[in-house]
Amino acid sequence: MLYRQLGSSDLHVSEISLGSWLTYGLGVDDSSARACLHHAFDAGINFIDTANIYGKGAAESFLGKELRGRDRSSYILATKLFFPMTYTDRGLSAEQIYKQIDASLVRLGTDYLDLYQCHRYDPKTQLGETMEALTNVVRQGKARYIGFSEWKAEQISAALAIPDVEKFVSSQPEYSILWRLPEAEVIPVCEANGIGQVVWSPLAQGVLTGKYLPGQPAPADSRAASRSMSESFSDDLRSDRTLETVQRLKPIAESLGLTLAQMSLAWVLRMPNVASAITGASTPQQVDENVAASGVALSQETLEAIDAVVVPVLRDFRGSQPERISSE
Repeated sequence: MLYRQLGSSDLHVSEISLGSWLTYGLGVDDSSARACLHHAFDAGINFIDTANIYGKGAAESFLGKELRGRDRSSYILATKLFFPMTYTDRGLSAEQIYKQIDASLVRLGTDYLDLYQCHRYDPKTQLGETMEALTNVVRQGKARYIGFSEWKAEQISAALAIPDVEKFVSSQPEYSILWRLPEAEVIPVCEANGIGQVVWSPLAQGVLTGKYLPGQPAPADSRAASRSMSESFSDDLRSDRTLETVQRLKPIAESLGLTLAQMSLAWVLRMPNVASAITGASTPQQVDENVAASGVALSQETLEAIDAVVVPVLRDFRGSQPERISSE
């Protein structure tokens, strides 16, 4: 496993990290989740990402139980807030930031977070209020650093312009061979301001493993076949056009001695500003496959071959790639 510095922070995160969206505490039984988590540590993963909304606290509670007794300095722990935990508990107001970080710390069984992230931008709260509250939780020692997920470039710039507040060190956008929107504006503004990317869905919710075949039902043990984990799958991810395109990527990966998943993870990690690719796993074998992508360098010839397959369909994918707001 290789490690990269996360933005301007002193955090060095594993190139492959472990996420818990739709899985731990929800779609994957605790026994399998436990095996994945401990195997991930054995494989060199040191960055664990979660959010209060995942299973309405269930993912955090699972992690808190399983991390108990492990040397706190041996792993980097990140969580997020924004989405509604109750009818009234939502958003990025100062009240919510103070309330939700305390609740997350209790569930996670820790005194501090390495990274506390705004899960989305909150247009109903003044940005200054949000940044001042985040600054306070850092200065109180409850979080070491702050970040955001799926903010627009202008929102990032506005936060950076506020004086006397903590600065963001991380951005968590969706990014994959099939979803390249952050390349246009978000990554450039982050590169210029010491903000690193920890990207989510680098395997397009498993589509870039190649296991979903056009015209065929989803494998019984896949995320798409699970009632609890498939709600976020968009129609274009399931479309035959997308799945046929993905199948044409397989020979490129095979020619490199890689699985399609490994090539897809190496593709997002080709960007110096990407510190880590967040992966989900329901078996230790999936952890091993993902970890093997760390340190893989793709040649320019390979990158061009990937683009030759994918770029012609990107404009049709999710309606010319508008920003998508999901519950991730």
